Amino acid sequence: MPDVHPPHGHHDRMDLRRDRLLAALTLLAGIGLLLGLPFALRAGSEFFLPVTAALVVAIAMVPGLEWLQRRRIPAPAAAFLCVLIFLVVINLVLVSIVVPAAEWFRVLPERIGLIQANLAPVIDFYANLQKFIDDSIAMIASGPVAAAQTVAVAAPSSLLDLVATSAPYALIQMFFAILLIYFFLAGWTRLREHTITGRSSFDGAMATARVIQNVVDATSAYLGTITAINLCLGLAVAAALQLLGMPSPLMWGGIVAILNYIPYLGPILAAILLAMGGLMTFQDLWVALLPAIVQIIFHLIEANLITPTIVGRRLTINPLLILISLSFWGWIWGTPGALLAVPLTIIIRTVMAAAGKPDIAGFLFEEGTLTHIDDEVVQEVSPGPARAA
Repeated sequence: MPDVHPPHGHHDRMDLRRDRLLAALTLLAGIGLLLGLPFALRAGSEFFLPVTAALVVAIAMVPGLEWLQRRRIPAPAAAFLCVLIFLVVINLVLVSIVVPAAEWFRVLPERIGLIQANLAPVIDFYANLQKFIDDSIAMIASGPVAAAQTVAVAAPSSLLDLVATSAPYALIQMFFAILLIYFFLAGWTRLREHTITGRSSFDGAMATARVIQNVVDATSAYLGTITAINLCLGLAVAAALQLLGMPSPLMWGGIVAILNYIPYLGPILAAILLAMGGLMTFQDLWVALLPAIVQIIFHLIEANLITPTIVGRRLTINPLLILISLSFWGWIWGTPGALLAVPLTIIIRTVMAAAGKPDIAGFLFEEGTLTHIDDEVVQEVSPGPARAA
């Protein structure tokens, strides 16, 4: 009987073609996911933002939940206590900031004249500088300088309408996030056990447990440490503003503490807001800039001495990675995304460090393009002179 089985080289060629096809499909799927995921997250921000924020907060609260469970408190009761404490703290922060801020917004139109009077020397300086530049250009060009066109920008008058229309969605999202935090914490122990025991091997179960624990430890350590540092920073700024005679010092300290969660950009925005508040309060320009100067000094001390000493190298992140993360999440979700940028970066980095970084280039350009091929197979699939019949 003749041998009806295909030759060995035929199987190898089929395997090579299949590997090439899988590599190409993987590449296309990865590119499509990378391109489509940001737009999906941005378009579905009403769902993805509260879910992501709730998961980050819940992961950070897991150590507190486990501490309560070690005191023989049932999981539902421990989760309820964690959520209750979280809500009390959030409400205290919002009351100390939102109520005085509403008063500042109410008196803002009345303080425009004071702001203009404080900025008059600066405005005159730049006006004279602009006049000098225009005259110089006119002399060089031997022609009149075209008059600058001014565009009248109407002051926003629909803030109340915006708040009224967006408040129901905000309340629904907040309620949804609170429920998600509670049920996540209440079922945390069972969820972790099922995730670990669902692995098919002991090594897989240990690796899964290690990843979960590392994510919880890194997230809770970062948020807990940064929260304590920001709280002390806000109280220090509030005390200094109290000595300067700045109204609502606790509100300004809370703003500084919240914005300090956003690396690099948050302190700059806090200084700008404090400068605006100083211009609305004090008569002299240099006195009006003192609150912003105080905040900058405290921030420099915190960022260069306190935070590196307390946080150390364990939670240090590459500044370039932080800027990219801030830009990405801020583009997707705005200010809430910027606040979540660093915790999400920590979670993603911890998972990748425990699970291993994907070697996409190695997969595509080694196994995917089949560089490791036996000499016999290479000879069979490589083009060559046609054999005689």
